[in-house]
Amino acid sequence: MMRRISSRMTFFYKRVFPVLFLGGVLLIFLGGLIVGAAAGKAPPPLFYIMAVVIGAFVFFMLKVLVLDFVDEVLDDSDALIIRNAGAQHRVSLADIKNISYSVIISPPRVVLSLRTPGPLGAKVAFCPPVRFIPFSTSPVIDELIERIDVQRLQRTNQ
Repeated sequence: MMRRISSRMTFFYKRVFPVLFLGGVLLIFLGGLIVGAAAGKAPPPLFYIMAVVIGAFVFFMLKVLVLDFVDEVLDDSDALIIRNAGAQHRVSLADIKNISYSVIISPPRVVLSLRTPGPLGAKVAFCPPVRFIPFSTSPVIDELIERIDVQRLQRTNQ
């Protein structure tokens, strides 16, 4: 039986949160324009520059940290089933070259580096299950790291 090792909050992180956050930036910008128009004067040029800079920064951070998450990662004992945008790819644990796990960012981030790039690329990022204890590692990911290491050792001993 396969178990899910990616967060059920991935849809929120990838689809809802960016719209809310960028929408908030847009509302602040429009609010400034409306208040300026009601007072009869245009906002200073720095207002427009800062709105563009903040919007670009937020979009860049979302793109780097959240928007590249795959939709779902399932553990199938000796392999991972990775699903994203209707595509599905099976990756053997022995074919995972490295696993990077960051807990000090929100949401937490796991990046799998694959020996051979698949249809989803050479690196696959996903969000592990959300934990209530901040900055703590996930037992699910810790176990996965151990299993990948065992597979790697078996591969080199063959």
